[in-house]
Amino acid sequence: MKKLFSLFVLLMVAVGGYAQSDDFGVYSTLSVEKKIDKKASVGVEAEMRTRENLSTFDRWSIGVDGSYKLTKWLKASAGYTLLYDNNEKTTYKTKTLNDVETKVPNKYVKYWGIRHRFNVSLTGNVDLGDFNVSLRERWQYTYRPSKTVAERYDYDDEEMDGKEKTYNGKGKNVLRSRLQVEYSKKSFPLKPFASVELHNSWPVEKVRFIVGADWKVTKQSTIGLNYRYDRLYDDSDDRKPNIHVLHATYKYKF
Repeated sequence: MKKLFSLFVLLMVAVGGYAQSDDFGVYSTLSVEKKIDKKASVGVEAEMRTRENLSTFDRWSIGVDGSYKLTKWLKASAGYTLLYDNNEKTTYKTKTLNDVETKVPNKYVKYWGIRHRFNVSLTGNVDLGDFNVSLRERWQYTYRPSKTVAERYDYDDEEMDGKEKTYNGKGKNVLRSRLQVEYSKKSFPLKPFASVELHNSWPVEKVRFIVGADWKVTKQSTIGLNYRYDRLYDDSDDRKPNIHVLHATYKYKF
């Protein structure tokens, strides 16, 4: 266990030095799962996220889901999540500086808003000795309702502009493909795992790497700790930085 923890810390330090411009956050998740029968279960999950090196709350969320075991190796699931996000938006304009056209910030706003997220998944898995290998394919649709902000910061005037601005509602489809390997042995109290996940909205917009472990404290309770690195591929003006995350989880099954 000590060796596993040491490896976990070393990995965090190594990947943490990948780029000075990367962000860091802490996520915490609380979930409850109710088993209906041998094949079906339902659950509720709440989550809190931070960003900007722990200085800002990124989002709060609560979701419900259900799953059904189609065969020994294949499971289907579906869910809905209500997201409450801390958003930042910057608009840009083109200026000519020394005969060179350059994009410079025009207006900026920060506000909280709601998103609705739906997902449907298929997960296949196979046991290879003490290891379990799984592949999850998840279709995810997120809808952001229109939002009106009272005013925005104007970089030219260096003050708030005092004008309302409405951002139209929009939806987004993403295919999330996750490959995961988990080590499980009755004599070993921890369940270490590692995964890589592609978020594809044509083209790929994010690759997520996770390594961590779950510890079954009691028959019903499991706590977990994992390290996550999100590598973003986004050339939009509102591109967020890559982020390193320390994620703590607690799950109760009954």
